[in-house]
Amino acid sequence: MARLSYADLKHGPAAGLAQRIAAERGSVLHLYQMLLHSPSVAEGWLTYLTAIRQKSSLDGALRELVIMRIAHLNRAPYEADQHAPIALREGLRQDQLDALAAARPPLALFDGRQRAVLAYADAMTLAVQVPDEVFAAVRQAFSDQELIELTATVAAYNMVSRFLEALQVHSDDAR
Repeated sequence: MARLSYADLKHGPAAGLAQRIAAERGSVLHLYQMLLHSPSVAEGWLTYLTAIRQKSSLDGALRELVIMRIAHLNRAPYEADQHAPIALREGLRQDQLDALAAARPPLALFDGRQRAVLAYADAMTLAVQVPDEVFAAVRQAFSDQELIELTATVAAYNMVSRFLEALQVHSDDAR
């Protein structure tokens, strides 16, 4: 159960933005129901995460690989619940998704580019500082634009999982 009640989406300052979110995303997920306690933060969040998920040149399967790994590293089940179907649609396999929950995923399931991305996401999430050899591997595999977008994706989804877990937002919460 979430630590705060979800925002009133029908009345007050959140109503207009809730309608926009529903129109753009199909529904107002628990994450946004919580964020809408502060419509200005919710609006900024929506703009930022839309850029990360829908306007980035980063391959969708790599993006979702990062998101799912971060969800598991940060013990954020809501994030994993929301993104598992997206990850499968983007081309990840179920065995790969299952492996991401392990402290050390079996790297044989992933190609070289995916392994570099996983090492980068792990370093940014667990240690914050990225060792030179880990950075060199992603630097070799990505353009400047892709590297910026990869880094922003890792940072953004660490933000998302930390927000969700601090407020205990979960998929099975009542609306």
